[in-house]
Amino acid sequence: MSSARRVAGKLGGLLLTLFLASLLVFFSRFLVPGDPVSFLLRGRKPSDEAVAAVTAQYGLDLPPWEQYLRWILGVLQGDFGRSLQYRQDVTQVIGDRLPATLMLVAMAGAIVLIAGVVLGAAAALNRGKAVDRFILIGLTVLGAIPSFVGAIVLIAVFSIQLGWFPSFGSGDGFFDMLYHLTLPSLALALVFIVLVGKVTRSAMVDQLGREHVEVSTSRGARRSTVIRRHVLRNALGPILTVSGVLVAGLIVASSIVEAAFGLSGIGSLLVQSVDRLDFPVVQAIVLLVVLAFVVMNALVDILEPWIDPRSAAGAGAR
Repeated sequence: MSSARRVAGKLGGLLLTLFLASLLVFFSRFLVPGDPVSFLLRGRKPSDEAVAAVTAQYGLDLPPWEQYLRWILGVLQGDFGRSLQYRQDVTQVIGDRLPATLMLVAMAGAIVLIAGVVLGAAAALNRGKAVDRFILIGLTVLGAIPSFVGAIVLIAVFSIQLGWFPSFGSGDGFFDMLYHLTLPSLALALVFIVLVGKVTRSAMVDQLGREHVEVSTSRGARRSTVIRRHVLRNALGPILTVSGVLVAGLIVASSIVEAAFGLSGIGSLLVQSVDRLDFPVVQAIVLLVVLAFVVMNALVDILEPWIDPRSAAGAGAR
């Protein structure tokens, strides 16, 4: 029963988070200067009747609370409204650009987790040695490089000088997309490798000093076995927690990389939509980012007791 209550409580918390996020996403547009009607009728001198017709067509003449109810009921049915700049359903506008961003984020996430965990583990296992200092200095330098600077350097070296990778577009087909998105995913991953690497090092250093690790070592257990079973596995909790934040961060940061490499993804779409006051698209993308963050954190909560049973036992004791 306690486990069922715990799951129900987490589910209720997730739903409440999504509800509050929807309120913030929708009503924040009333704080932004600018009028969507002026954008829709740009370059014209409309009559009062034309302004009233456009306002009524997009439901902008309704009270804010009624606009919200219409919007959220549509969202629950998969309808985010119509884009003001493309004059298409928002679902279609985002759907056309979503594959490139998903592939970019997936590739960058894989690079971040592999490189971050390997570098963090190497630093922790050589704590205080030259390897540890070299990795920490390298991570610090890497963390100081903005994504757009990293993108420019990668394009200059691997695309212009060496000609190994393309510098523009996302390609067609799965393998062509992998090829085209190699440099963008590296540029997107650079800053986040630092976060995962430092969290991994800190978590493993903490586990290496635990009593059960010292006992296992004193009993003659192989070092590789101790590290795999007692150190790395117990250190996965903080790494998983960071991964939940990682996905949302990669999606948000993708706008910079997509602009640098000329990718048509939802990151660049978000920037364009904010600039052109295309509120339906902005609201949909932001809500999807929040949803991705919430889902990833829910997965972390599900996986953590399986990876570290002590967390489940602690929750049950409370």
